[in-house]
Amino acid sequence: MQFKNPEILYALFLLLIPIFIHLFQLRRFQKVDFTNVAFLKKVTIQTRKSSQLKKWLTLLMRLLALACIIFAFAQPFTASKTALNTKKETVVYIDNSFSMQAKGATGPILERALKDLFDKTGGTEKLSWFTNNSERKNTSPQVFKNEVLSIKYSQSQLSPSQVLLKANQLFSNEKDVLKRLVYISDFQLKEAFPSIPENLIVDAVQLKPVKASNIAIDSIFVASKNASTTQLKVKVSTLQQTQGGNEISETPISLFNKEKLIAKTAIDFSGNANGTVTFDIDNSGEFIGKLELNDPNLPFDNTLFFSINKPGKIKILAINETNGNFLQRLFEKEEFQFTQQTFKTLNYNEIPDQNFIVLNELKEIPASLATALKSFSDDGGSVLLIPASEIELNSYNNFLLSMTLGTFSEEKIQEKKITNIVFSHPLFKDVFEKEVANFQYPKVNSFYNISTNATPTIGFEDNQPFLLQKSKTYLFTAAINKENSNFQNSPLVVPTIYNMALQSLPLPHLYYSIGEQNSIAVPVKLGPDEILTIKDSTSQFIPLQQTKANFVLMNTTDEPTKAGNYQIVKENEILENISYNYSRSESELQYLNPEDWEGVDVYSSLEDLFDSISEANSINSFWKWFAIFALLFLLFEMLILKFYK
Repeated sequence: MQFKNPEILYALFLLLIPIFIHLFQLRRFQKVDFTNVAFLKKVTIQTRKSSQLKKWLTLLMRLLALACIIFAFAQPFTASKTALNTKKETVVYIDNSFSMQAKGATGPILERALKDLFDKTGGTEKLSWFTNNSERKNTSPQVFKNEVLSIKYSQSQLSPSQVLLKANQLFSNEKDVLKRLVYISDFQLKEAFPSIPENLIVDAVQLKPVKASNIAIDSIFVASKNASTTQLKVKVSTLQQTQGGNEISETPISLFNKEKLIAKTAIDFSGNANGTVTFDIDNSGEFIGKLELNDPNLPFDNTLFFSINKPGKIKILAINETNGNFLQRLFEKEEFQFTQQTFKTLNYNEIPDQNFIVLNELKEIPASLATALKSFSDDGGSVLLIPASEIELNSYNNFLLSMTLGTFSEEKIQEKKITNIVFSHPLFKDVFEKEVANFQYPKVNSFYNISTNATPTIGFEDNQPFLLQKSKTYLFTAAINKENSNFQNSPLVVPTIYNMALQSLPLPHLYYSIGEQNSIAVPVKLGPDEILTIKDSTSQFIPLQQTKANFVLMNTTDEPTKAGNYQIVKENEILENISYNYSRSESELQYLNPEDWEGVDVYSSLEDLFDSISEANSINSFWKWFAIFALLFLLFEMLILKFYK
């Protein structure tokens, strides 16, 4: 028990005064003689004992009444440490990611949580709050209530460690402040729980859907293509955490071109959680597509947008001084425009118009060719250099230095296996399902040692580089003709050189994911004051863009903010169609259990949280009870004086 006015307790010493008066009273009894002395003596003794008991009871009532009055003025109370701390800061995190669209008992769990926050928030204490895509610092409860109902869903999703970091930025740097983070989320699995700082109280409210099930359109890709039709394959998955097997047997899916329904079919899930459906479309022109299915639980992944433009071609030039048949086999594809010339008959005027140039085992690189290739590279072109055996070192090293690739030393005759593959390199993205350990490694019979700071992509068994990359320039450190190496017969040659060509001009894909780093090359030439814009029917934005010699390279990450089909526009001219979709990472129904988060108080609902906070902040005052007891003791004294004989 604590006291608001503890100094008043010194008045308890006043209780000694009535005690002294009763103990040391100076009254003396006078003797009166009566005739019947024996009888009167007995009555006197009894009367005196009764009088003393009455006085002691009266004294006790007065002492208790006075003590209760003193305690009442001292204002005793009980309270927790939280309630006694006058400096408090509260930060509220509201998870507004797409997974919060899941249905609860009374609708989407986010909307229910926002209504509870609106109803329960009160008081005068300022608070800070943030979501996955917005934040407010030191707002009043009324301003918070005015804004909380307007929170919209976001495709962004913060991990627990990111939430703690963001909350720490909103707290002040003052010491001796009670800091509380209210964490409102469904706790979808992203990472393990981090440790909680010592000076932080975390109250976690896990919002759970009534039924954890979802159907999502995962992806779409071109399965095959011929002169008249394109075959599209669509992957759809059903995810649920219910007993008794897969409750969803089939679901319909529709294909639209713009707003026109092209085809509709059903996907069978009776034997599998994943389903694949095939659509055939005409190659007569561009196709602005949309796939759609019905699933009431998580609607954000029920639609997938994609675009098929008029086919563009990547221009590739091979400059050969050896047999280039393996390059011809690689690039005789519809997406490439492949030409090859011998070094002696090379037309320098064709170099600026290319996207990817392969120097196939030239003995030397003259200064004129080096200058043309350096200019080509500076304008955004991509170059692959395959050295020959017994090269002219000075010409090669002059070119390598101009491209900041390093310098070669003398050729070394030694057999080496090509064993080290950098699986995380962009060239090998989606090439390997997993890191391969028992690969049938190719080898070389001779190679060049190199001094370089370029990024290794493939290496020898002794960790020396076999393939290097610097920007959009690639360099082999050994000849790959069949006399020197069996690399041409290796399955590794196809994805390696093929992806170099694809990445030399990143033509628009079927679709892109919002929130990822996306690069799009548009084959157009712009004037000095011209820019490209991405727009739809209601909005537009200007992406980051670099103007190259014969194309414009655009980069997007967080824009656009809404999934849909868009156009790339130069002034009023539509150049390409482009589609964006939300990431499907939140489609997976895997959740963390906040009960496993050490140091966190977990609540099943916001109502329980507010009740707990209210109880923790409450102060139990007892002065009224002491005032009541003081009146009772005074009443008992009056009754004793009046009725006790």
